[in-house]
Amino acid sequence: MTARMAAVSQPMARGMLFIHSAPAALCPHLEWAAGSVLGDALHLDWTDQPAEPHSRRAEFPWSGEAGMGAALASKLAGFQRVRFEVTEEASPGSDGQRFCFTPTLGAFAATVGVHGDILVSEDRINNVLSQHGLSGETLRSALESLLGTPWDEELDTFRYASEDAPIRWLHQVV
Repeated sequence: MTARMAAVSQPMARGMLFIHSAPAALCPHLEWAAGSVLGDALHLDWTDQPAEPHSRRAEFPWSGEAGMGAALASKLAGFQRVRFEVTEEASPGSDGQRFCFTPTLGAFAATVGVHGDILVSEDRINNVLSQHGLSGETLRSALESLLGTPWDEELDTFRYASEDAPIRWLHQVV
């Protein structure tokens, strides 16, 4: 086998980084952290986040190897006072991913289908069903957690707090 045949290129992926709120003092550190994962220096276009005084928000489209969304979310989760989302679109051989983080809820990760639906594995559903009566948590609440509903509810305030927030179309459905 030749060296050329042995070198298999990693599938490329693309996605979005949404930093919904961060203390202004952390902004340069977040740029450095995200840039260290993406392999390039970042200079994000920060705007005020009206939903939280003295905080900033930014968005950034990224591209890189499949799985980079998870690495980016993992790196940013180390900053406990930040609210963010990272999306990674499906690529050949890889499902789409969505990662969220809030200071109150912590981290959330989900697999995303080609139409944007969150996909929950059979094992995770079976676990919720087997634990349902033991934890005192309602079945509805447990399923909502699997779908990321508590993260969406908290982040919605920050997603729409600024009427001048840029709108980005990730892809067009034909």
